[in-house]
Amino acid sequence: MPGLSERFTDLLAYPPISRVRRNHGLEHATLYVLAERRPGRPLAGHSDFRGFWIIGDVETPELDAAVSEALQRLNTGESHLAVHPFCGTNLATAGILAGGAAGLAMFGAGRRWRDKLDRLPLAMSMATLALIFAQPLGMTLQREVTTSGVPGALRVMRIIPQVRGQIKAHRVLTEG
Repeated sequence: MPGLSERFTDLLAYPPISRVRRNHGLEHATLYVLAERRPGRPLAGHSDFRGFWIIGDVETPELDAAVSEALQRLNTGESHLAVHPFCGTNLATAGILAGGAAGLAMFGAGRRWRDKLDRLPLAMSMATLALIFAQPLGMTLQREVTTSGVPGALRVMRIIPQVRGQIKAHRVLTEG
């Protein structure tokens, strides 16, 4: 019978999950390439099974070139580009750990406000400690679970520009 580690590895290799992870890695690599070309530009991304979104002020030809470069760099071994410090995985990890630590610190506090206020320094200290551990853990979760730096047969099919009011976005559709 396969162990938990083998089952987890099998789950990550399941085609729909693998596709999201590879799209997520390509999204991050694309954001890195765009940041190299124009540092400080505010951009965001979101990945799913069909591809990913790049949200921000970028022209379609520039994005097309950045996605192509990102895919080429991932395919030649620059898998570190799939892990991004501003990924939602990091934020979720930090929120879950800090909230859990603060909640744990409040466990058993009395019913009075005074009892809760007495525990506040402990809750803040535990939340801070949790945030310290969250940063490397979030990056590890990205590297091992939520992204893949190995795109394999992934290829870009279309890039569709969209504008909603003042917000520019591009839908990058992939297959493979």
